[in-house]
Amino acid sequence: TRREEEKQQGETDEVLTHGPLSRVLTVRRKLTQSRAKIIGLLGSMEPHTMAMQSRMLALGTTAPPFRLGDTASGRSVSLEDFAGSGALLVAFLCNHCPYVQHILDGFASFAAEYGPRGLAVVAISSNDVTTHPADSPAEMTKLARGKKFTFPYLYDESQAVARAYDAACTPDFFLFDGVRRLVFRGQFVGSPPASPQ
Repeated sequence: TRREEEKQQGETDEVLTHGPLSRVLTVRRKLTQSRAKIIGLLGSMEPHTMAMQSRMLALGTTAPPFRLGDTASGRSVSLEDFAGSGALLVAFLCNHCPYVQHILDGFASFAAEYGPRGLAVVAISSNDVTTHPADSPAEMTKLARGKKFTFPYLYDESQAVARAYDAACTPDFFLFDGVRRLVFRGQFVGSPPASPQ
């Protein structure tokens, strides 16, 4: 019912605005501003700007679990590993995508800046390496080390995690609060790469 929905929204707002979780608002605001900019820009661009549109999880959805290998460290990383963080940003990326390449330096800086403030970040690549060899784990390792990622860069070989998150394109971002409810989903960049003339 509407009353129950309003109550749930009130509880969500309470979680986001008090205690250590209040920093989620700062992160969410930055991502929301970036999202608003790209929506305006994408609205005026030709369809070739994205291979496909994301279907996106519903806001309020609990973060789907995962356990994947980190291509930089070689260790296994799971959703539970971030339990102590006030917020979690799950980013679906891949090496070869020009839209990922366009935002990569800014995103890596963003993660380095907000990590010490309580935002956990994890990046996941789900591409098939037979069709996209530049997205192989070995190439992911090179990229993560070359860009000095401060977050794990995981390989989702079966694409099961991408399906669980309804991630259909890159880059795609999912921001979860401290109880791992989805509070933002969308894009990060404020300007897409230049379109070919």
